[in-house]
Amino acid sequence: MAATGILAGRTALITGAGSGIGKAICSVFAREGAAIAAVDISKDAALQTIDNLPTRPSISHHAYCADVSVSGSVNDLILNVQTSFNTIPTIAVNSAGITRDTAMLKMSEEDFDKVMDVNLKGTFLVNQALSRAIISAGVTNASIVNISSISGKTGNRGQANYSASKAGVIGLTKTAAMELARKGIRVNAVLPGFTETPMTDVVPDKIKQMVTMLIPMGRMGKPEEIAEACLFLASDRSSYITGCALEVTGGLFA
Repeated sequence: MAATGILAGRTALITGAGSGIGKAICSVFAREGAAIAAVDISKDAALQTIDNLPTRPSISHHAYCADVSVSGSVNDLILNVQTSFNTIPTIAVNSAGITRDTAMLKMSEEDFDKVMDVNLKGTFLVNQALSRAIISAGVTNASIVNISSISGKTGNRGQANYSASKAGVIGLTKTAAMELARKGIRVNAVLPGFTETPMTDVVPDKIKQMVTMLIPMGRMGKPEEIAEACLFLASDRSSYITGCALEVTGGLFA
């Protein structure tokens, strides 16, 4: 039986696939017929994601371990995915991200650098390596979605490193969109608001309640709601959209 869905016949590479938004994206994309290359710093976490994906006779999913902040690891990843699927991914979502929150005056250089390395440099390296492979393969219909954050637009107390990295992702996305449009590669960003993920699980309940009061829709977002926005940008339903920074925030800071 042939795969059905708006991503049928496509291979999608998802970083940060082991939990939270990345895991939800894998599930939604698999539902829509994509073959999933689930990537995480933890191979076990990526495997767990794969094990929970809907299965179809004509589609296989694979898990990979990679450090997106290291160019050699990213280059090896692209080659390994290409070998496993016998094709180059034409969809990618860069969801790998970390936090090291503290007030700017107390933040260590190490914590600043690590967040920038994973969130911004990692997104750059995957965009660059995959785009080179797509162009080399002669593909002319590809979509890359980079996960930024509303914090990258507004800033956020205690997140000088995270906000700076996510602002950088927006700038990177817009530049990549300009450079790659004529190559047939669309590049867009999604800016989640406060979303129920392992990152927000560690936030004290009192803080989460205060934040929720600021959200016009009166609640935090769900990973699946971010994933559905990514699905739109990954699919041909957004064929004339590139360089977009789509806010999915429940109206926060609208």
